[in-house]
Amino acid sequence: MALTVRTRDVPKIPGAVRFYRASAYVTGVLLLALVVEVVIKYTPIQREMQIGGGAFFVPNGTAGEAPGTFNLSIAILIAHGWLYVVYLFADFRLWSIMRWRPSRFLLIALGGVIPFMSFVVEHRMQQTAMTTYHELTAAQQREKESAR
Repeated sequence: MALTVRTRDVPKIPGAVRFYRASAYVTGVLLLALVVEVVIKYTPIQREMQIGGGAFFVPNGTAGEAPGTFNLSIAILIAHGWLYVVYLFADFRLWSIMRWRPSRFLLIALGGVIPFMSFVVEHRMQQTAMTTYHELTAAQQREKESAR
């Protein structure tokens, strides 16, 4: 038997969707930056990214060592890792409010580790959640009108 959204949770849906969408976009963009970083570092290109010091791409192991430079490669790794945790929290919040199957939680969680998937999954989950929200609010409105 599928669970339905609790009446008290219906007003929380738009906020949970906004939080989830924002975290999905940020995580997706950082994941794409991470893919670029991995490709340039672990292929024959053998470069890292840094900010400052004149050159953006520098040989492996030298990014951020010179005074006034910042190792962008490491920053992307750290930022994606921490913001993926925020993404998982947003995923859990939306999932628990909507009372979806556990497999849907796992599908959304995979969106943050498979390139481009966060954008596709975000679009589908947002549509599903907002469709449910509009149906539930319309049903609540009909109940109020019939009670009069």
